Amino acid sequence: MTGLGLAGKRVLVTGASRGIGLGIARAFLEHGADVAILAEDAAVVAVAAALAAEFGRNVPGWRCDVTVPADLAEVAADPGRLDVLINNAGLERLTPIDDADPATDLLFARILAVNVTGMWAVTRALLPRLGAGGRIVNTASVWGKSAAPGFAAYVASKHAVIGLTRTLAKELGPRGITVNAVCPGWVRTEASLRSLSRMAVRAGRDEAALLDEILAAQALPGLMAPADVAGLYVYLASDLAANVTGQAIGIDRGEFPG
Repeated sequence: MTGLGLAGKRVLVTGASRGIGLGIARAFLEHGADVAILAEDAAVVAVAAALAAEFGRNVPGWRCDVTVPADLAEVAADPGRLDVLINNAGLERLTPIDDADPATDLLFARILAVNVTGMWAVTRALLPRLGAGGRIVNTASVWGKSAAPGFAAYVASKHAVIGLTRTLAKELGPRGITVNAVCPGWVRTEASLRSLSRMAVRAGRDEAALLDEILAAQALPGLMAPADVAGLYVYLASDLAANVTGQAIGIDRGEFPG
């Protein structure tokens, strides 16, 4: 496709071994970008190889925990410019305030470490490779503008992502770098379906009935697929969005969070 200015752009997508991240990587490859991916799980190497075979070009893949400086140093050492950084790596789990299990406190800290500190660390590590015209797009959530009981750590982290996005947009604007956040609603991914299952158990509800209730709150019916949200990331990285920065844009089929 033409008109977006993405052909030949160098793009790095974090958290891209599956789900939204993989959908984003595929979308950029379809628009002619040169894409590299990273994720915490070992599957990312095989996923990168599969993408390379499908699209007929090199797709580097790193196994990288965004909270581990040594892992980030290896990724940052890759030579050459970076045009687009997609900070998508994230962790979503229940952390009920009334759960007395000490493991919940550890999980709370881990979610904040991955979703906020990890995003900060990735951006700091790769910023030297981003020049004027660079794009940073962060994955927040519809819950970054609202809330959900039982998900204190995740919700807090996504509110923080929006704050981080807006602050970095102010800091990096003078360098010609835009920074925006995407706030997906319910997308059919492993993480979201796991959360749905745990929400149903916690509420003593039927899972299918709970999903129907969630989707009924949308203006448009149905559950999105990763490919349905990937286009917004492509737009924010494109020439069309040269004047868009500091925004947290929802793509939620009209759930309209506060």
